[in-house]
Formats: sequence, C-alpha cells, structure tokens
Amino acid sequence: MVSTGEMRFALLLALLGQTSSSPIAGVWTLNRSLSDMPREIGFTAAWAVPPGGRQTGGSGGGGGGRGRRGSSGGGSSTAAPPILRESYDDSRRVQLLTGEARNPPARLMIVDRPDAITITNELGQSRVLHPTGREETVEVEGVTLFATTRRDGDRLVVVYRLEQERQVRYTYSRSGPPTELVAEVEFLERGAGDKAKRIYEPGIDTEPSTSAAPPSAAANETPGSRPAQPDSAFDERPGAELRGIKTLGVLVEDLSPQAAACGLSRDALEASLAKRLTDAGFQVRRNSDEDTYLYVNVITNALPTGGCVSRYDAFLYTHATANVSYRDRPVLVQVSLMHRGGIGTSAAAAHGSAVTRGLEGYVDLFVSQIRDANK
Repeated sequence: MVSTGEMRFALLLALLGQTSSSPIAGVWTLNRSLSDMPREIGFTAAWAVPPGGRQTGGSGGGGGGRGRRGSSGGGSSTAAPPILRESYDDSRRVQLLTGEARNPPARLMIVDRPDAITITNELGQSRVLHPTGREETVEVEGVTLFATTRRDGDRLVVVYRLEQERQVRYTYSRSGPPTELVAEVEFLERGAGDKAKRIYEPGIDTEPSTSAAPPSAAANETPGSRPAQPDSAFDERPGAELRGIKTLGVLVEDLSPQAAACGLSRDALEASLAKRLTDAGFQVRRNSDEDTYLYVNVITNALPTGGCVSRYDAFLYTHATANVSYRDRPVLVQVSLMHRGGIGTSAAAAHGSAVTRGLEGYVDLFVSQIRDANK
C-alpha cells in the first residue's frame, strides 16, 4: 500500500528535481530478505575494566532489542566487579542508534541537495545533515547526536560520534541493476565492531512524469504490487494505534545472578507491574507475550563500592498483519508501540525497589497515553 506520506514525498522529489541528480534520492523500501538483520548488533556493554581485572557482565549495546524467554540478562562473573563508564546522555545516544540499527526504518525518503540531505523514515521523523565534513549537532527524538557528514564520490558517509572512542558509521550508496539503495552500518569501537548491510528497493515510482495527466492505477501496477488505497483505509488520528486496548500481557525477561544479588526478582517485578495495570482497569495476563503485551528487560551489575547499577527498559508490543513489499500475502509482524528506558544506581539494599519504581513510572506513562488516545 502506498501511503499518503509517500505520495506527498514523491511529489516533493519531483518538484525539487532530485531524482535525476542524486543516486540516493528517492523513496526506498527495506527488503528484509536481502538485508543483514542481526538482533544483537551494537557495542559491547558499557562497563570499564578495573586495573588488573577483566571485563565481565552485560550484553550488547543499550538499544531497544526485544529478548525471548530463556535468554540471558547479563553474564556471570568471577573477576573484579565492573565500573560504569557511560554517561547518561551518551547512554541515550547509544540506545537510540542501537535501536535504529536493530530495527531499521521500513522506508527511507531522501532529499539530496548539494548543501543538505534530508532523511525521513516512514513515521515522518526527519533529520537534516550537511555534507561539510565538519561535526554538527542533530536532534533526533529528543536526543542530541554529534554527526559528521561527507560525500565520497556517489556515496554518502555519516558518522555519529559517541564517547569512549565509539562511532556509528552509515554509508549510503546506490547499486544495480536492479536499482537498490545500500545502507551499511558499522559500530566502531577503537576501529572495529559489528557491521550490517541493509538493502532498500525503490518504494514507489519517483521518476518525473512525461505526461501532463496522471497515469491510471492499472498502468502503474507491476507483478506483485498492490494498488494504492484511499486515505480512509486506515485511521490517521494521533494515538490511533492505542485505541481499544483493554487486555495486556506482561513478560519480564529472566534476570542475571547480579540482579538477584542486588535485590531484584523477576516474579516480584512481574507481580508489581501486573498490579499496576490491573488497578488501571486492564485485564492482565501474566508471563504472556501474546497479542499486546508489556515487555521488560533489566541488565544489572555490581559496583566496587557495594552499590548496584541497572539498565532497565519497558516496551509495549503488539502483533499485526502487514502487506510487505517482498511477499504476495499479508504476514504477521511484531510492532513496537511505546518504549521507555533508563539507568539507575543505588545501594544494594534499596536497588530492587528503586528499579521497580522506575518501571512503574514507565507503566503509568503508558497507561496515561492509552487513556488519552481513548478519550
């Protein structure tokens, strides 16, 4: 289905005359079957190694990856306890960039002018980059990123700088035939790290029309394509995806031994969050990831001072059928409706209750947004 946003963007491209001058400009649709889709791409855990010790605990970078039952929430350790070395602001940048890499945009809409490149995803979120080779600040979802953009022939290279000698580098280029946009992402820590390649195909025809009259829908159809639907085919109201939610599952990922030593309990967390939702009027299914559900992941490590530090995230997920460009039938997909996460440090005796309060706050926020959508 061609969305209203895509059609507007195609018109914008035609007005700007970008499709003929830039190899990467256009509307592009992700082909997951041709792309690398590693779930754990990211940096190593943001823990420093004390002198004479060795790195322990943690998992991949702080992005919003969705775990499954039985996966580890943090490694065990017999060596010296790690020290948190990542600032709060930097952790937010890592989380955002890791989330984007693990869950790349389904569509990219690129306007490429000599002095600026605008990249927009299917949600309408845009960032403007200037190919000067100089670092600039870019605001994305309330997070400030430090980006350096340059051209390398027909390729566009964007480097996002993080602390601790870390970078996330995107390289955009065009290949073909068939025509494809290749988006390569690299997580570089001291020059090395995880890599992935995303393959995007032309999302809609963005070539300038040679006819004054718009072509008919039938003339534009190709084998396997789907005709555009009227705007009324979906609910475009803000918060429409949250309307009608009355039943929620709750699933807390298994915790590590460090989390247990710091006073955290999966069962206690699940019970507390389930009660929060029940008190708000929802029907709740414990230990369930069916239909629409709350998913919680906590990664904990001990500090040399005797305190504890946890990275905790809450996601609201649902499932939906979707028409994807590379299949001729609708498929079931998982959709992230909301996400909040943070980092907390406290004494071991108080850590469990502190993390619980933080997660309860996120659940209260989810509940508030659902209520607002249903007014």
